[in-house]
Amino acid sequence: MPTPVIDWVVADWVAGQIVDRTSDADGHTNGIGGIDLQPLVDIAEQRVVDYTGLVPVGPIPAPEAIDRREWVRANITSTRAMLDPLLESAAGKLGPVKGAGRLWLGVASSTEVGVLIGFMGQRVMGQYELILLDERAHDQQPRLLFVVPNLQDAVRRLKADETEFLTWVVLHEVTHAVQFGAVPWLREYLASMIRDLLASAEKRMDVRRHLRLPNREGLARFGRAAVHGDLMGMVASEHERDVLDRAQAVMAVVEGHAEHVMDAVAGELVPSMPELRRSLDRRRKQQTGLAKYLGKLLGFEMKLAQYAQGKSFCDAVVAQAGPAALSAVFSSREALPTLDEIKDPAAWLRRSRL
Repeated sequence: MPTPVIDWVVADWVAGQIVDRTSDADGHTNGIGGIDLQPLVDIAEQRVVDYTGLVPVGPIPAPEAIDRREWVRANITSTRAMLDPLLESAAGKLGPVKGAGRLWLGVASSTEVGVLIGFMGQRVMGQYELILLDERAHDQQPRLLFVVPNLQDAVRRLKADETEFLTWVVLHEVTHAVQFGAVPWLREYLASMIRDLLASAEKRMDVRRHLRLPNREGLARFGRAAVHGDLMGMVASEHERDVLDRAQAVMAVVEGHAEHVMDAVAGELVPSMPELRRSLDRRRKQQTGLAKYLGKLLGFEMKLAQYAQGKSFCDAVVAQAGPAALSAVFSSREALPTLDEIKDPAAWLRRSRL
């Protein structure tokens, strides 16, 4: 059996060093500050279903209150399922420099994956976690994760009421659980785009291209992408850009829908919701220095843009046509808005005849 290109022990260690820089929760409990998560999840599910009209075909996952280390382990598992096949194939195509190339890929990739997961592990408060690509994990159930130390840190920084803030975050993650539980094709659609990107990347991974000196146009494109922190702009082909645009549009809808719903159904459960929304939006914009640039390189800023653009789209659709019209985005793949339509909700409403 070939040695994996990525040393996942190293990646786990790097991520662990990053998340261990701040204090962590003691042990694993099903609550935060004495608050039981399950009743909050039950109430959130009923409210989300009532508002959206989306009904999961089965029970959503039970909530798990975890520490940062457990979040790292969960995401190492899902990242490994996605990257190992691609990098194994790439290492097999390195020809006469296979040994050295494999070693270089292993060191670089292990460190980069560890930095990415560790960076995110310091910030993620909740996650509806599912493995998209590993066929061996087709029976593995999704998980509903809440990262206790990050939630506690956010409550402290935002000076929020703990119960209200946790309820608000639970609404967001439960909305994701309802989305994927009620729309069976959504998971496979995302997986198909990831497979497409990985297959395209595999075709480009030949050592001769990497050893060839770039022309002036290539250097200019690489430089512009580097300045703006756009890693995909350095390497993506036209086809990959098209797939990325479709994937970004889907994720903008998924994230924006959750952002819209968590605000729309909070009601009397979260009286301080307007102030929480303002505080959270400020917090998302206030990263500076190395953290901000690293976030750009790793795609974190793209995720924040997905929140903002997707929520604006959902808010506008509901304002013009009501919640039922918004749920129509999940009626089929063809019903999903494009990136242009996310910026112009009226255009999507016209196309959808709503």
